[in-house]
Amino acid sequence: MTKKEFVALFAERGNFESKAEAERKLDTFMTTVEEVLLNGDEVNFIGWGKFEVVARAERKGRNPKTGEEITIPAKKAVKFKAGKKLNDKMN
Repeated sequence: MTKKEFVALFAERGNFESKAEAERKLDTFMTTVEEVLLNGDEVNFIGWGKFEVVARAERKGRNPKTGEEITIPAKKAVKFKAGKKLNDKMN
């Protein structure tokens, strides 16, 4: 599902005057989550899931084209872990 499709569904199910308003609300939510993660905190929606930043260590890898060994640098990544209620609904 693309962002455009999601906004249309969000606008249909929410109490918004227009799709543009729904998109602004969604953008505000996404920006807020992004800012919290950039500050090193986590976002936890009890029962639904948790967004957190994890550190990935430097590691060895291979270039698939040449087979040459390369070093993959350390980096930070965003991890989402589904909560119990969401997992229960999925199964």
